[in-house]
Amino acid sequence: MKKNLGSADKLIRLALAIVLIILFYKEILSGTIGLVALGVAFILTLTSLVSFCPLYAMLGLRTTRKVKEKD
Repeated sequence: MKKNLGSADKLIRLALAIVLIILFYKEILSGTIGLVALGVAFILTLTSLVSFCPLYAMLGLRTTRKVKEKD
């Protein structure tokens, strides 16, 4: 599993996850929508921590810097 998330992408995902969690606990998002928000927050946090997003892999996207290959 190659890393496909860059630093900025990981920070944005974590920030969005924190916002969703706060909205849930402040009861701004509640019920089914709140539970979906918590699920999304969990997925965003998990993908950020492992630096891999399966959706990016399927679409061929990468936000990591390209590593120069040595000859």
